[in-house]
Amino acid sequence: MSRRISCSILSSSVALAGLFAASAASAQSAGGSGSAFEQVVVVANRAPVNLSQVGNSVTVLDQATIEQRQSVLVSDLLAETPGITFSGNGGPGTTRALRIRGAEAGQTLVLIDGVQMNDPSSTDNSYDFGNLLVGDTSRIEILRGSASTLYGSQAIGGVINIITAQPEKDGLSGDIQGETGSLSTGLVKGGIGGKFDKLTFRLAGSYYSTDSVSAFDSHFGGKETDPYHNQSFSGRAQYDFTPDISLDIRALYSDGKYDYDGFPPPNFVFADEGDYGTNRQFTGYAGLNISLFDGRLKNKIDYQDTSTDRDNFLDTGTTITSSGLYTGDNRRLEYQGNFAIADGYSAVFGFQNENSSIKSPEPAYASTWINSYYAQVRGEVVHNLTLTAGGREDEHKTFGNHFTGQVSGAYNLEETGTILRASWGQGFKAPTLYNLYSQYGTAGLKPEQSNSWDAGVEQHLLGNTLVLGATYFSRHSRNLINFATPICPGAPQCATQSDGYYFNTGKTMTNGVELQGSYQIIEGLLLTSNYTHELARDKTVGASTYGKFLARRPNDTWNTALDYTWDFGLSTGVSALYRSSSFDNASNTRRLSGYMLVNLRASYPITEALDLYGRVDNVGDKFYETTYQYGTWGRTGFVGLRAYF
Repeated sequence: MSRRISCSILSSSVALAGLFAASAASAQSAGGSGSAFEQVVVVANRAPVNLSQVGNSVTVLDQATIEQRQSVLVSDLLAETPGITFSGNGGPGTTRALRIRGAEAGQTLVLIDGVQMNDPSSTDNSYDFGNLLVGDTSRIEILRGSASTLYGSQAIGGVINIITAQPEKDGLSGDIQGETGSLSTGLVKGGIGGKFDKLTFRLAGSYYSTDSVSAFDSHFGGKETDPYHNQSFSGRAQYDFTPDISLDIRALYSDGKYDYDGFPPPNFVFADEGDYGTNRQFTGYAGLNISLFDGRLKNKIDYQDTSTDRDNFLDTGTTITSSGLYTGDNRRLEYQGNFAIADGYSAVFGFQNENSSIKSPEPAYASTWINSYYAQVRGEVVHNLTLTAGGREDEHKTFGNHFTGQVSGAYNLEETGTILRASWGQGFKAPTLYNLYSQYGTAGLKPEQSNSWDAGVEQHLLGNTLVLGATYFSRHSRNLINFATPICPGAPQCATQSDGYYFNTGKTMTNGVELQGSYQIIEGLLLTSNYTHELARDKTVGASTYGKFLARRPNDTWNTALDYTWDFGLSTGVSALYRSSSFDNASNTRRLSGYMLVNLRASYPITEALDLYGRVDNVGDKFYETTYQYGTWGRTGFVGLRAYF
């Protein structure tokens, strides 16, 4: 049945792509503002580059699109872009794992204002999107495909680059927003900042609260709600000592509390209980920027500090006990240089020292370090043909030296409105501290490695009002780290690791196609859509799971949106999200049904400085699962005000 569905949707999407395609095409931003011939992105080269010169698959969500979609969680925004899916353990606040083109959650690198956010205390070093609110976000850049050469470990699947708002005009300015709606949900957020001679700064904060739904889905017996509360604060400032020397200071703090349901011992049966967890994250950044040789050489020296504290509390009805605090710390010292070699040629190079540590009940403490050196050269070798090549050497405390390489190319045929893209890259990820030293750890684990490539075409038609895109991608991975529960007695691990252990699998293979684009039908009416067909399989020879689909990866995903701005200022929109069926386990014995969700939204500018907005999510009140028996939201409605000053 899954194969018939995949073929049917693929055929229909090819036909649709002939008319329109992607909500967030590599051609342009999801909102349709700015084509690839003029848009600038940072994530692909760690420096601003015109998107028409980038060989990687990149999607941009600009501020207009972020405000238009009205999403509270970043994961909901990302889910509308090509090649991205996520699975969660309940409503907001509970764990959400995001996957790019079928890669593991721990193989996606997350940056917020240039700071790497992945958590070393988690099992796979992944970043938990369940606790990440849109907050003060003004722009998101998504790179699909391996980026280990520039970004190192965790970037096998891709990179999510999140950028917070910055003041754009002189003097003091700000904004404030509030909304309320279903499930006793409320949101208040705001920011203030400005540009004053040599100083530019912005401070922002938000508070979000919801009663949510039961993490143990009500369709299976869950009755009590599992609320979530979050407060976040961010700040950034830049001081220009001279036109060529400046200091950047950035900070981010998030404090979340969520209720959850799990599988308590001794029976390990899903329980509808009052257990709750806390998640506190702090990020600090200080960077000195120095420009030399009339701006041809730009240097950045920075220090980054990220800390995550997670704790779970077990509520027996009479007592509340902590299961133990998990603290993960990353400290990085980094130098990066960007050099304009000659007209059309540039280079980026740098060094990074990273020290990671984990404090937890088991292990009590563990740490490691990695030194990295990277360089990448980009050049327009012939007119409109840009080639990029780079390499990275990682020196890991435990696993020694490892080299990764990457090449890409973009050919911009301006006369025909065509852009051809292709990229190839290697990936490397060392086992995490938890993989090695926890009660489930295995000392002999090998690093995960991959080779991936993609190739695509982007076509601009009808004066750039119609943009079409198609990309084929493939990734081969080996030594992926998985968790196994031994059959006891019998397995050699039973004596010391009877609850389970980590091990390396043989191989996995993922390939697929992304179709994407946008169509400005008339002034104010924009149709956007994207479709991904993805096959992610276990290719470990001799394993019982050989040929099986990897868990929680739908073969087919489709997103589409229609937005119209009326002559009197009202903006209305409808979005649809489709996911085909998938499997919840590696043996493919437990199926998660496919589903389609429809969302409605509208906004109206009461004055130039005050907007009224509202939305209805999951209009059809569709029941769906991203993880077996974990709850998701049904039909909900929200209304809010956004003011500027």
